Amino acid sequence: MTTHGPLTGIRVLDLGQYIAGPSAGQTLSDLGADVIKIESVAGDQVRGIGDFGESMLRAFNRDKRSVSLDLTTEAGKQILHRLLAHTDVLVQNFRVGSAERLGLGATELMELYRGLIYASVSGYGTRGPSKSRPGLDIAAQAEFGMMHTTGEADGEPQRMGFHAVDTAAANALVTGILAALFTRTSTGRGTHVETSLLEAALSVQAASWGQYTVTGEAPERCGNGQALAAPAADAVSTADGTIVLSAYTASKFVALCNVIGRPEMAQDPRFADNPARVANRPELMAALAEALSTKTREEAVELLMSVGIVAGAVRSYDEIAEDKDVIESEVLVHVSARDGASYTSPGLPFTLDGKRRTASEAAPELGQHTAEVLAGLGYSDHEIDVFTASRVVTTH
Repeated sequence: MTTHGPLTGIRVLDLGQYIAGPSAGQTLSDLGADVIKIESVAGDQVRGIGDFGESMLRAFNRDKRSVSLDLTTEAGKQILHRLLAHTDVLVQNFRVGSAERLGLGATELMELYRGLIYASVSGYGTRGPSKSRPGLDIAAQAEFGMMHTTGEADGEPQRMGFHAVDTAAANALVTGILAALFTRTSTGRGTHVETSLLEAALSVQAASWGQYTVTGEAPERCGNGQALAAPAADAVSTADGTIVLSAYTASKFVALCNVIGRPEMAQDPRFADNPARVANRPELMAALAEALSTKTREEAVELLMSVGIVAGAVRSYDEIAEDKDVIESEVLVHVSARDGASYTSPGLPFTLDGKRRTASEAAPELGQHTAEVLAGLGYSDHEIDVFTASRVVTTH
């Protein structure tokens, strides 16, 4: 389903699989681009891994059109080239070297199609010794600092509870694509936009890297709190769950002590200033937990907010789905599923002139739009039937 938006009239070929490539394509689709998902005859690999794969398919392939091609055949490549003649952006997250072996590398295609924006995501970049390694979110979290700094101080390294690096790489790729589209308006030339999980993982840790350069010491795991401030993002138990709070400046800490009925804590030498509170964090957190133990999460948050202290309740997805602020934001798009049912999925995390899309169509079946797209390229019904019979394409 093509939508109206700032990218209306832009065609994108999305050759991505899993998350990083398709997520970039999803954002471009939500901005109004016509995104054609190019899949092998076997389909995006997520189609074969049960609910885990279905969750990715749902999240990152809404409103796209699926064309299934065997790009190892000359006929399949010819079809793709006919599409490329009418394409603005190509997105791929192949393993480094794979596109070139297929004759679909950036240099070759950008010479043939002057205005093409060729956007690629790799695991470790295309220049270093690890360029040929396959890259996945979990490896990037492990190798580029995230797991080393996530978890309890005396516990095992922990991954983030979602695909943080894949998503960051997709966002970086979209930023590059938009910059390239803007540049093309004045130059007429395409751009090769590259990012990697390596670059994305480091980019989102800029503040932690700043800590490393300021202190000269590598950040270590310290649980929920911030290493150099307390209380800062610290978790506190209440009567019905957990909240987080931050009150590490002098004035906010005094306000915290007063509002919980423990004004003497502000004068306690263990908590008198930020360095002291960091050094005595366990004692500080025990005192805060005791003071808030009789309150529910919502009562504790309301109390703290009454004096301007940042706080939030730790909530489950079930609670988030019913949150009034989430509902009013309309960030959860209503998706019409193929079986007539519907579900929600997070959409664009911003509005344009106060507006955003609130409805969407589900990810397509494999090859659902192959015949439609090929017909639009001038192929006859007979030619499409021949392609289908020879497994150059699959149709649905």
